[in-house]
Amino acid sequence: MEKTKVNIDYNNKVISLRGLEKSFEDYTVLRGIDLDLYQGENLVVLGRSGSGKSVLIKLISGLLRPDKGTVEVLGNDVLALNDRQLRELRIRIGFSFQNSALYDSMTVRKNLEFPLVRNRKGITRKEINTAVDTVLEAVGLSQTINQMPAELSGGQRKRIGIARTLILNPEIMLYDEPTAGLDPITCIEINDLINEVQQNYKTSSIIITHDLTCAKMTGDRISMLIEGQFQRTGTFEEVFDTDDARIKPFFDYNFIA
Repeated sequence: MEKTKVNIDYNNKVISLRGLEKSFEDYTVLRGIDLDLYQGENLVVLGRSGSGKSVLIKLISGLLRPDKGTVEVLGNDVLALNDRQLRELRIRIGFSFQNSALYDSMTVRKNLEFPLVRNRKGITRKEINTAVDTVLEAVGLSQTINQMPAELSGGQRKRIGIARTLILNPEIMLYDEPTAGLDPITCIEINDLINEVQQNYKTSSIIITHDLTCAKMTGDRISMLIEGQFQRTGTFEEVFDTDDARIKPFFDYNFIA
């Protein structure tokens, strides 16, 4: 499915990173990067394994602190927030983890109810049921409501993980390798779902991936992370219209017809 044009507010930055540096002992992961995510935008961060893509998500959410630089999310200086303020901010951010992060001992219904009960004090049973039904319909899996995660396929688990994130109506979505380990047809379905979430929930998203099909199908802009820095940013065509020896082989390996 071709990506539908969406309205992006380029005057409204929902995430702004400046001069981010991060090292682990003697290994430098990020070398002074700048990044902006605009309201309503899907931004894909592309890079090889170990290039610092997942570290970037942890810095944005306050799970890690940079060695240098600033992190602003939804108007908040993340590095200045206390634990309570960080928890409140994270409720406004949806995380789609690579392994879906479902509780194996809970049914699909219970997995979806969990974040609501935990974060929405005083919510009624009727409101919970409505929210669960709504997000299951949004990801096309209403029939799985009473199943256990072990009974689901990898693609279904990924969809339920996204549904559990959507149930809190996040303003920002962070997708960590959303198509990893999935077959080509299921990958296309997940890419379509990411675009549907952007359109229907008006989210702004960062999509971490090394899958060029995912990048092309979902990204309004692409940023290529190489050796701890963003080397090229633009549309898919702009990023890969280059003879740069660090970028061209990446495209050739992931060949797209």
